[in-house]
Amino acid sequence: MKFKLGKFLIGESLKTEELKGQKLNVFWGLPILSSDAISSVAYAGEEILWVLIPVIGMMAYKYMFLASLCIVFLMFVVTLSYRQTIDAYPGGGGSYVVAKDNLGKIPGLVAGASLTIGYILTVAVSASAGTAAITSAIPEILHYKVLITILLILVMTIGNLRGLRESSKTFGTPTYIFMILILAMIVWGIFKVKVLGYTPMPVYKVPQITGDITLFLFLRAFSSGCTALTGIEAVSNAIPNFEEPSQKNAKMVLGLLSLVVFLIFGGLSYLATLYHAVPNSQVTVVAQIASQVFGNNILFYVVQGATAIILILASNTAFAGLPMLLAYIAKDGFAPRQFAKRGKRLGYSNGIVTLSIISIILVIIFKSDTHYLMPLYAVGVFISFTLSQLGMFIRWRRKKQHAWRRKSIINGIGAFITFVTAVILGITKFISGAWIVFIVIPILVYFMLIIKKHYSEVARQLKLSINEMPKEINFKDQKRYVIVPIDTLNKSFLKALNYARTISDNIIIFHVSVDDMTTEKLLKKWNEYNNEYNMDIPIIVKKSPYRSIVGPLVKFIESEEYSAGPKDTVTVVLPQFVVTKWWGNILHNQTALLIKTILLKRRNIAIVTVPYIIFEK
Repeated sequence: MKFKLGKFLIGESLKTEELKGQKLNVFWGLPILSSDAISSVAYAGEEILWVLIPVIGMMAYKYMFLASLCIVFLMFVVTLSYRQTIDAYPGGGGSYVVAKDNLGKIPGLVAGASLTIGYILTVAVSASAGTAAITSAIPEILHYKVLITILLILVMTIGNLRGLRESSKTFGTPTYIFMILILAMIVWGIFKVKVLGYTPMPVYKVPQITGDITLFLFLRAFSSGCTALTGIEAVSNAIPNFEEPSQKNAKMVLGLLSLVVFLIFGGLSYLATLYHAVPNSQVTVVAQIASQVFGNNILFYVVQGATAIILILASNTAFAGLPMLLAYIAKDGFAPRQFAKRGKRLGYSNGIVTLSIISIILVIIFKSDTHYLMPLYAVGVFISFTLSQLGMFIRWRRKKQHAWRRKSIINGIGAFITFVTAVILGITKFISGAWIVFIVIPILVYFMLIIKKHYSEVARQLKLSINEMPKEINFKDQKRYVIVPIDTLNKSFLKALNYARTISDNIIIFHVSVDDMTTEKLLKKWNEYNNEYNMDIPIIVKKSPYRSIVGPLVKFIESEEYSAGPKDTVTVVLPQFVVTKWWGNILHNQTALLIKTILLKRRNIAIVTVPYIIFEK
């Protein structure tokens, strides 16, 4: 049996009827769609301390906890808002659908572009953070961190190409292990200090700095910690991925996600204030806390391993969310329609592969460094948050459905808070790299509009009215002319010529001469063959001093020398090699492809490709 690598990696193709079996229940939906938000707690608190400790030293822990409380409150508001989105839009689509439906086309595209950027950065940041955890444990492989990150992304890509159900079981279990370990560490760490009276000894000395806390400094710290909220919108994007009742299951997952993030993020922030963890480029804050809570034993290394795994698996939220989002955008005509097609395993494979490729490019450009990628991270997400909340607010005010006042107040508050947060993120992170997002979003929106314009124009020209009568064509008077280009007289050409003889008697063999000696050999060989079988088919030779192949052919068809009229059909029959090796087309058929590309733009020319299979050992 022939071994096929693709089938081994991705699995057997699934029937369309098996789509229901690929749906997620609450148990597996939580880790798959929440891994990004859950993993963000591993570095969100650390990002806050990176801002505060160099300025205010020991006072940083007090204000870190206050910033964490603000972020938890923001998460509570966003969660309530997205519960209402799930109720109002059971078909999914999240911020993109809400903004487009209630604010208009451009705000919807801005939301879609913002989320797209957020998802792509989720993969790049998560894989890079996972690599950082690995290289922290094994410093000898630090020089290979870009390669390691790329390999991690490829593993996640293959896992997701295998289908939602399989990826949930493969990647969901480590997420639960991380949650249990971190919650156990939080409980034991607090118990150890508050009940057993343990006095923590910081792994690194806290800088003796007595700077002043300012509003701008606090806002910078708050904005750095807002990465803890990335991924929350993924649940509302992917409602159709849940088993029925899909809305109820999606809301349960969203509620559980918020509870887990609250417990872990709040707990780790509190532990950081108790154990005075100091951000360090070599040892993470979570690692410092774990070493003090458990000591340098097996539990410490288990926590480190689980943290590295969850950081890598955080990208799974993007692999589940972005392909679904692109499918919605593609169905509306603002993205290539290939994104709306399901692959062999019933997932949106084109979106998964595209996400993987772009993420790898970002990892290479930014050298797999999370500090370079982080400033770009949360800005786009909060822009989409704001547009979603504002869209829902307008929806309730316009429709005035049941309890619309209460619902509009919730979304109105959510819109205000997320807008303020987006502004804070834009200002505090602008110089660090967030300016790139403000350039990329308009560019993406522009290309989306161009794609939509293209599809609309194609539809307009192809549209057939039901009352439209077919044009009256006198097929008896219309002649069919056939041209068979020749470069070498071989079996592939003869197969194409034999096909041409079945559709017309008006056949011309056409040769473009770029070398006199080669042309002379061809003509001699053709004359011998023609005389032997008495086919009486003329061959036309045109010299091309500039070595253009297509130009002389088109010029000949349009010239008076050729007997075909403007209403006649000219069929160009092209021989084409079909090779069994995947790389064979790189070596063959480039001229045929060029001829087809040029001739396809001409209305009176039909193109027929006649394959000739080359069997290779």
